[in-house]
Amino acid sequence: MQILLVVNQNDNWPLNIEGVQIVTSRAYLSDPQFSLMRRVRVFNLCKSYSYQSVGYYVSLLAEARGHKPFPDAYSLMSMRSQQVVRFISDDLDELIQKNLAPLKSSRFDLSIYFGRNMAKRYDKLSQKLFNTLHAPFLRASFVKQKKWMLQKATPIASKDIPASHWPFVVNAAEDYFRKKRKIVHRKVETRFDLAILIAPEDKQPPSDERAIKKFIKAGASLNLGVELIQKEDYGRLAEFDALFIRETTSVNHHTYNFARRAAIEGLVVIDDPDSILKCTNKVFLAEMLQRHKISIPKTMIAHRDNMAHVTSTLGLPCILKQPDSSFSQGVMKVQTEEELQDKMKKLLSRSEMIIAQQFLPTDFDWRIGVLDKKPLYACRYFMAKGHWQIIDYGKTGKIREGNADAIAIEDVPEPVLNTALKAANLIGDGLYGVDLKQIGKKVYVIEVNDNPNIDAGLEDTILKDGLYQTVMQSFIRRIEEKKLAGKK
Repeated sequence: MQILLVVNQNDNWPLNIEGVQIVTSRAYLSDPQFSLMRRVRVFNLCKSYSYQSVGYYVSLLAEARGHKPFPDAYSLMSMRSQQVVRFISDDLDELIQKNLAPLKSSRFDLSIYFGRNMAKRYDKLSQKLFNTLHAPFLRASFVKQKKWMLQKATPIASKDIPASHWPFVVNAAEDYFRKKRKIVHRKVETRFDLAILIAPEDKQPPSDERAIKKFIKAGASLNLGVELIQKEDYGRLAEFDALFIRETTSVNHHTYNFARRAAIEGLVVIDDPDSILKCTNKVFLAEMLQRHKISIPKTMIAHRDNMAHVTSTLGLPCILKQPDSSFSQGVMKVQTEEELQDKMKKLLSRSEMIIAQQFLPTDFDWRIGVLDKKPLYACRYFMAKGHWQIIDYGKTGKIREGNADAIAIEDVPEPVLNTALKAANLIGDGLYGVDLKQIGKKVYVIEVNDNPNIDAGLEDTILKDGLYQTVMQSFIRRIEEKKLAGKK
């Protein structure tokens, strides 16, 4: 990938780095050779990024040309969003408090040049902020009330950099691009680039380490470059053509922010933000499935005004679910009226609505994996020994799981398969895991999950490496379709 450094006047930039071309903003905006270039990263170092300025148009037209601008339009908008600033502040809270604790004042501005500050002790914080917002020159303003908080983050125009900082700025830029060039040269040229978002600290990730390696291998075999990223890489999304989230998703979480930003940037995204929003809320799922006449256990959307009628409607025992429950957490079975009222009050203190559901005991749940509106895999997840769920977290926090086995798609009972597809296809055409119970001839959908498990040795038992190939081929097809649509 070619690297362009766009500046107002290149005689102010004494840089001479192999693989980095310095061009003026006027040349980039008006010379046809630049509009025809492909696979380009554009580092916008203009004097101003204000609306309709030259710097503004450099980033805007870079995106229109399919180039990767830094900062991009989304980064510029994110810096203006207090919601995004609060998210960053919360996410980096521990590091912020540690770095700024020695300061005596109540305000502090941190100038960041290509991920570095002139004071080395702030390098880690500077790098994190740079990776999140990806502006080459960035000023982070902090205020201290009860604790230090990020108040705002703004790009620094080159004209506002103090003269005394310029030797350091040049050095930081040279170091950054030399490292970048080494990375680019080590990397085999690929047709497209896919980022897989993971969380190494996740105790129950949707894909284990072996499965992740198989995804990478499958991508490589199809000339798809695959790179693992973590939440600190939020600002790097524009470097990729697609994002695959293999971390447990939630709406009030960085995974949803990643999905939203990737979608805005024009990346192919699995799980897309709409699927995360719909699948992670059990109230929405219950309403949607009932409206489309898909069988589910007898269900109430419970709230303070109808909680007295749960027992008469569903009987006991019954199941209570907080709306954003996942991996059997936030789901509880209640046996008595007293326990029901106690648990409901606790759940309703956190959410205006919860799900109350008829208890249907079975030895196992069906899980049908669905991709592109077609079945991908099928498994049976058995209940944990002596427990009513497939996962038993236990009072001590020790996790016990039931057994599981994979079933060939052609051996899945037709009503189970058809019901799973009907439910998943109401959400979208992404990757889903539909949980179902079969009692006699009756099939009930328990939930539709975004971000379903794909672990080596279980979900891939039937298709083996073909499962990973299928997922990667889906990404390639989606990227090709998106790029083709962009040319029309």
